[in-house]
Amino acid sequence: MNKVVLMGRLTKDIEVRETSSGLKVTDFTLAVDRIGKNDETDFVRCTAWRQMAEYLQRYAKKGNRVLLEGKVRVDTWE
Repeated sequence: MNKVVLMGRLTKDIEVRETSSGLKVTDFTLAVDRIGKNDETDFVRCTAWRQMAEYLQRYAKKGNRVLLEGKVRVDTWE
């Protein structure tokens, strides 16, 4: 099973772009505080597609708390 649930705050306003095939997409970062740790925060890069990207752009602003559910994918590059 590959499922993750995160709650954190948006680090900046959402900016939606369009792919060459016309799909809406946004990349954003979520600041997630660690439970039980003093002043430790993880910054998680997230991607939303299609209607969810548009919804986030319309209603979510920098600093808003967001709860998201999705799957983890780890990219590697050199």
